[in-house]
Amino acid sequence: MTIDHSRIEAQIRALSLAAGKAIMAVYDGPDFQTALKADQSPVTTADLAADRLISQGLAEAFPDIPAVTEENSESHGQTGMKCFFLVDPLDGTKEFVQRRGDFTVNIALIEEGSPTVGVVYAPAKGRLFRCHPGAAIEERVGEDGTPAAGSARALRVGTPDNSALIVVASKSHRDQATDDYIARYRVADFKSAGSSLKFCLLAAGEADLYPRLGRTMEWDTAAGHAVLAAAGGQVLRFDDHRPLAYGKPGLENPFFLALAPGVELCPPVETP
Repeated sequence: MTIDHSRIEAQIRALSLAAGKAIMAVYDGPDFQTALKADQSPVTTADLAADRLISQGLAEAFPDIPAVTEENSESHGQTGMKCFFLVDPLDGTKEFVQRRGDFTVNIALIEEGSPTVGVVYAPAKGRLFRCHPGAAIEERVGEDGTPAAGSARALRVGTPDNSALIVVASKSHRDQATDDYIARYRVADFKSAGSSLKFCLLAAGEADLYPRLGRTMEWDTAAGHAVLAAAGGQVLRFDDHRPLAYGKPGLENPFFLALAPGVELCPPVETP
C-alpha cells in the first residue's frame, strides 16, 4: 500500500475541525447527556457525535485503512495491523464535562507500530497541532472553527536545561508515584495540561518532560505522540526506555516518558 502522508494529514485535519464544531455545539449548549461506560469513564453526546463523523469520514476517504476508535468497542480487537488509524474523538471528557477547555480531538495514522501522521485539535482553546513525518505545525483556529490565515507555525522541541527542567503533568491523573519520580529531577517550573495537549506543549518547546505513571490507551496518546515525534521529541517506555509502540494486544500502554532529546533520564525503576 502506498501511503500519501500529505493527503492523510489534510483529510484528518478537516475531520478534526468538523468534529470540533460538533463538540463545541454540545459544549456551548445549555446541557448535555453524560453516561458511564463499562470502565466507569464518562461518555457524552459530544463524544458519540464526533466519533460518528470521524469514523464515517475515514471510511469514505481511506476504505483500505482500518480505524480503531475509543467509542467503537468492536474495533478494539483489531491488533497486530501494519497500518491503521487510532482515534479518540474527544480526549479529556472529564475536562469537557467540567467545562474546562483542555479537551481534544485526536486522530493518528500508525505504520509498523509507530504514529507517523497526526492531528490534535483543542477546539475550546483554538489550537490545532498537525504533522506528517519530519514536520509539525500549530495553527490558531477562530471561534467559527476556521483556521486563522497566516497563523501556521513550525514546531520544534526545545533544548532542555537539566539543572532547570520544565515538567508538564496531568490535571486529572497526577499521583504520589508521579510526584516521587519528578522529585528525582531538578525542576524549575511545572506546567499543567489535560488530555493530549501535554505532548503538544513539549512539541512547541514549552516543556521538557512529561512522565505518565498511570493507565492510558493507545488512542489517548497516538496523535500527540505523532506531533511530538515530528517536532523532534521522543516517547519511551518507563520501564526500559525503549520506544513506545502501537498495535499491542489490548491496546493498553505501559507507563511512559515523553521528552525533548537532551533530558538526562534517571535510570528505569520498577513501576508500582
